[in-house]
Amino acid sequence: MRVDNDGEGGILALMSLLGVKMRPRPIIVAVGLMGAALIYGDGAITPAISVLSALEGLNIVTPSFKPYILPSSVIILIVLFAIQPKGTAKIGKAFGPVMALWFLAIGILGIWGVVRHPSILVATNPMYGLHYLFSNGITGFLVLGGVFLCVTGAEALYADMGHFGARPIRLAWFWLVFPSLLLNYAGQAALVLEGAPTTDNIFYRLCPEVLLVPFVVLATIATIIASQSIITGAFSMTRQAIQLGWLPRLQITQTSAEGYGQIYVGVVNWLLMFATLGLTIGFGKSDNLASAYGIAVSATMLATSALLFIAMREVWKWSLLKAGIVAGLFIIVDAAFFTANLSKIVEGGYVPITLAAFVYGIMFIWHRGTKAVSEYLKEKVIPIDAFMAEAVENDIPRVPGTGVFLTRTDQDTPPVMIWHVRQNQVLRQQLFILKVTTGSAPWVKNSERLTIKEIAPNIWRGTARYGFMERPDIPKLLKSAHGHGCNLDLKNITYYVGHETIIPRNGKKALPRWIEAIFAFMQRNSLHISDYFRLPSDSVVEIGRQIAI
Repeated sequence: MRVDNDGEGGILALMSLLGVKMRPRPIIVAVGLMGAALIYGDGAITPAISVLSALEGLNIVTPSFKPYILPSSVIILIVLFAIQPKGTAKIGKAFGPVMALWFLAIGILGIWGVVRHPSILVATNPMYGLHYLFSNGITGFLVLGGVFLCVTGAEALYADMGHFGARPIRLAWFWLVFPSLLLNYAGQAALVLEGAPTTDNIFYRLCPEVLLVPFVVLATIATIIASQSIITGAFSMTRQAIQLGWLPRLQITQTSAEGYGQIYVGVVNWLLMFATLGLTIGFGKSDNLASAYGIAVSATMLATSALLFIAMREVWKWSLLKAGIVAGLFIIVDAAFFTANLSKIVEGGYVPITLAAFVYGIMFIWHRGTKAVSEYLKEKVIPIDAFMAEAVENDIPRVPGTGVFLTRTDQDTPPVMIWHVRQNQVLRQQLFILKVTTGSAPWVKNSERLTIKEIAPNIWRGTARYGFMERPDIPKLLKSAHGHGCNLDLKNITYYVGHETIIPRNGKKALPRWIEAIFAFMQRNSLHISDYFRLPSDSVVEIGRQIAI
């Protein structure tokens, strides 16, 4: 957690720091994107296995409830995803107290088990684990696939650093979460040594019968909160990917003014819901889902450790030997977990891998398509001086007001402006050419947000910079133009944007037809650029154009 990207953590933030911000490196970008895609696969499994495992505690209360566990889980999950559009502020406020109570409760129950068999505490000596690992052949190694279920939340601690900060996470982990988990696992193991049956959920055997029902209720609430966290994390990661140019623009709704991280992304929510319900119904039990769980997170953790090695060398300037030893310890552990989890592929591990491959494919196609569009537009550019000279020669009238043209190019005339003059034979008195860029940092200082240069009388070219955790607001941005010596008429302003229709291209520069067709579909269904930039709908002129890629 000492490696952050302006306070943000997670594999996407680390990827943009090392593979974009420091210098462009496609391999690092590919590793980071695959890790991010794998988290989506994990995001579909986590709610399903969490809610199922919590409700399965009722089997111990009364076996007659067994037929109702699956339907109840499905109902809870549907409600959980259905309330996402309304915002998660209330759930978020309850997060701290409920989870503090949860960890205290499981820690106390663990102590109750340890008191009955105190010798279990010697299991904290790692030599026993290593002895078992190296003396039981392939069986000892494959056990790591089950052990990994105890550590799957580690990646989330790093990813959530931007929301909570490193210090609160470290304090909560070392003073509450880690001791509670250690005590509870020791307590469960103590019961096993005493001869408790392991055919059902041994976790609930720690709880006295009189408190079992309230404890199941608490467990269910805790799993709902944990599921909420992974859903919100998927929303945040989607916004980062959109801002970095790896996913199409989607409608993002801010559900609370109190926290920037409280957002809602409808497409992601409903796709996750269908995937989660399919897994819940298809696997039926948490034990079955455990076979599908772990591959995604272990692969993401392995990728993060590999990027950590690069960060040690380039950010901290460590020697090759020092970075290799420290990062190597992480990589050995993560590689062992990942390799052991590969044995689960046939039993269900293919599910997160398939989901990750789908998400990665979408990101690859979108990035490839947007790059092809940019290359096509660069072929059609006209120098601004030549364009304005042609406008004067053709007596193009200049009418009062300000025209703002959004563009991808750093110089020359925006294609939208060329098509506008050809079709409408008119130009505004003031012209402002604006390019919006998203950097590899999460946030951009207001002092560095906008740069403006006057390229001709009453013609300015501006560059707006946003971080990958920010959403552009162009009307608000232009209000600061006066501070840069650009006196725009903001009372009479028109925004000109292009409506692009993607068509196939012939020749060597053409994309494969299947990539072009999928990109065209995504482009048609992405959020309109005027909505993305928060442009007022009554001040936007949309100009249609065909782009051959």
